[in-house]
Amino acid sequence: MKQTKGLEGDKMSIIKFEFNPKVGIDNPALTLTEDTDGEGVGEPRFYLLTKESTETFGFCLHEELGCQGHVIRQLELGGVAQRRGLQDGDRLLQVNGHFVDHMDHLRVVQKIKASGNQVLLAVLDGDSYEAAKSLGRDLSQMLPEDIRPRLCHVTRDKSGFGFSVSCPEGTKGTFQLSVLQDGPADRAGVPPGCWLLELNGDSVRSYSHSQLTRKLKQSGNKVTLLVASSAVEEFYRLRGLRVTAALADTSRLPFKVRELHLVKGPAGYGFLLKEDDCSSGGVGQFLWDVDEGLPAEQAGMREGDRVLAVNGESIEGLDHEQTVHRIRAREDQVTLLVIDPAGDEFYHSIGLSPLQFFEDSDPASGSCTPSLPSRSGSPALCDLEVAPKGPVSWLMAAANSIEIVQSQRQEEHTKLCQAF
Repeated sequence: MKQTKGLEGDKMSIIKFEFNPKVGIDNPALTLTEDTDGEGVGEPRFYLLTKESTETFGFCLHEELGCQGHVIRQLELGGVAQRRGLQDGDRLLQVNGHFVDHMDHLRVVQKIKASGNQVLLAVLDGDSYEAAKSLGRDLSQMLPEDIRPRLCHVTRDKSGFGFSVSCPEGTKGTFQLSVLQDGPADRAGVPPGCWLLELNGDSVRSYSHSQLTRKLKQSGNKVTLLVASSAVEEFYRLRGLRVTAALADTSRLPFKVRELHLVKGPAGYGFLLKEDDCSSGGVGQFLWDVDEGLPAEQAGMREGDRVLAVNGESIEGLDHEQTVHRIRAREDQVTLLVIDPAGDEFYHSIGLSPLQFFEDSDPASGSCTPSLPSRSGSPALCDLEVAPKGPVSWLMAAANSIEIVQSQRQEEHTKLCQAF
């Protein structure tokens, strides 16, 4: 994440994402209804924002003193957010189908950042938001219960994949699935009567029935399906929004990002961090030589896990030494997000980052997305030795380093601000 400079007098968390000028003019998203309920409360609006990796979404998210909710501000002229129809003062209610109005501001920021280059936002205009709050309305009840497609990984058994495909004669790209009860597809979470949108990461919109059948046969013993119920398909279709795997519910996938919280013991953490080649062709930071009985093993660390984030901050793009700095920033503990080799290979095969699907739990459950603390000094350097496949470090300290600038803002109205 970029650090902003010259904000010592502001209490701000800033990241910039700009719009893509090549996209052209976007149509504003439609609302659930254009009517109000007679009490001065409008309806939520939905926007699917898409950008390139070097660009921004073109808005800031504020938490303001004397103002409830997560507030949309500073829309960039001609930016993605403005072109799609976001308005200054809108309140953010949902991120990728997750209700966020009740969440801590920095947790919401993390959800948007983890979405990568595409995010689905649900907002309510400021006046309606304040009116709904004054009436004591439950804002979560104003939103559809589930607007996410589903990503399912199906392993063939002796009976096959456990689903059949039908489509109207002479058409392409319209495939409905019939699911065998207790078959492989059913066990993988494929709902009966759903619509197939993607197969193994590729859209099926241009496929004929025979092409789809051939693709399924070429898939071997495992297939990954992006599917949507009729209600979800209709929700996106009526709003002119494309359903993609980046928006999916992945709770039924066998591949999970794991959160490891380590507290340093007398003998350290007990693991080796090593830079090595990734299945994607790049390099990554991997965990090895996990010592039995020490904090790393007790936290659930496994040899070969790849580190995705340190203390809630992605390490994508960081080299070995920079990652070590993040881990060593605090003396006695560190929180890591990791994924095992099978999961890493799976997400690479569908072209998505596993961090997009890390689900933070409710705080009452005792587990949640790591918070974003302010920086506490410069992290110490760690000794490096060169191994046959790259640098390694023995980690005897812990980290709590987030590259976000937070400082006290002089203006009385804004408490926290995050640019996207």
